[in-house]
Amino acid sequence: MLRNAFAFVALMSFGAGVSSAQTAVPLGEVDGARISETLKGFVDRGELVGVSALVTKDGAEAYFGAFGYADRRAKKPMTRDTIVRIFSMTKPITGTALMQLWEQGRFRLDDPVVKYIPELAEVKVLAGLDAQGKPILVAPERAMTIRDLTRHTAGLSYGDSTDDPTVKAMSAAVDPGALTNTLDELARRLGALPLIYQPGEKWRYSYGVDMQALLVQRLSGEPFEQYVEEHVLKPLGMNHTDWYVPKDERGNLATPYDRNDDGTFTEATHDRELGLNIGRWAATPGGYGLTSTLDDYTRFARMMLSGGELDGVRILRPDTVRLMSTGDLDPATSDRTWLVSDKGEMSFGIDFAVRIDPPKAGGKAGEVGEFFWDGKYNTLFWIDPRNKLTAVLFTQYYPFGKVPLHTDFRAAVYEGVDPAALPPK
Repeated sequence: MLRNAFAFVALMSFGAGVSSAQTAVPLGEVDGARISETLKGFVDRGELVGVSALVTKDGAEAYFGAFGYADRRAKKPMTRDTIVRIFSMTKPITGTALMQLWEQGRFRLDDPVVKYIPELAEVKVLAGLDAQGKPILVAPERAMTIRDLTRHTAGLSYGDSTDDPTVKAMSAAVDPGALTNTLDELARRLGALPLIYQPGEKWRYSYGVDMQALLVQRLSGEPFEQYVEEHVLKPLGMNHTDWYVPKDERGNLATPYDRNDDGTFTEATHDRELGLNIGRWAATPGGYGLTSTLDDYTRFARMMLSGGELDGVRILRPDTVRLMSTGDLDPATSDRTWLVSDKGEMSFGIDFAVRIDPPKAGGKAGEVGEFFWDGKYNTLFWIDPRNKLTAVLFTQYYPFGKVPLHTDFRAAVYEGVDPAALPPK
């Protein structure tokens, strides 16, 4: 990671009970003071326990700041080296591994999924309930394709979080997300569940990226985790990104928090997903599970920004990056629940949301052509080719979006970089 000798100022104290923060002097158009004011404000008001961010522009570091605690009880400050659970920010890394195999001609995006995952061959589509309340199951109108998996249009769901009580109950009985399930077993259990819509009909967040992980495993002949490490993480120098955090590094692992209805925070203990990173499990999810640092994930973002190459190491071809970062949702896919639609400004490519329209009033700041995603515990990153900018934002609380962190952080970044990227007032 680039370090600019002139880019750092002395440590500054930001109030009793809150850690000191190291903040970059703005480079170019990035207003570091404005970003620090924004992030520090969330901590000072008690709206976050801890937060950090790293922004690059024109290939150089433009901002770093860290405020508050990674572990409040231990009074451990949020730092540059803090390791966080990035949850769904795992998905673009899985997609990168899959698209490396696409570049090698191992599959076509419009291949039917069952060609490689026959466990899904007998899957039906839920079409409602009969008079006795039993599911009505019909055949898919077309085959689920690998392209569907990459853009969440396959008909799959995260069964335990769907609004459909029938699918939720069926999923609870099968428990596809159990940490004891290998990717092969996950596929077998998904094969026992109905699709919640016809392939291509809707956009729904789903186990589709876990099926991408299984494709990586079967097409490469290597365990998914091993393939990602050898072909994505190690070549990029992402040495602190993994599904498992060794005991000697857990001192840097941020504590995740539940944000209560009254705005207070308690340490999160109820979510089994949190246990993935501190135990050896059969599960190696493609859709979540990685932990990372600001510098590590920024290396991934910079690689994508520069067309698939970083520091002389090529991960993807430029045309592959363009394909992944181009909105590919059919206009007929009109129901896009859970997609970060932001006033209809977003489409979806291959494991990335893609901005296709400028910000509208009430939307979030950003540039047409940016591609991005976020994570369950309120992490965020985006890649802005127009301004040659990457931004990575870390915090660790659930549920998602209870404070306007993403909105305000984006506004602070673009206020200095490009005011035209701000929503109209």
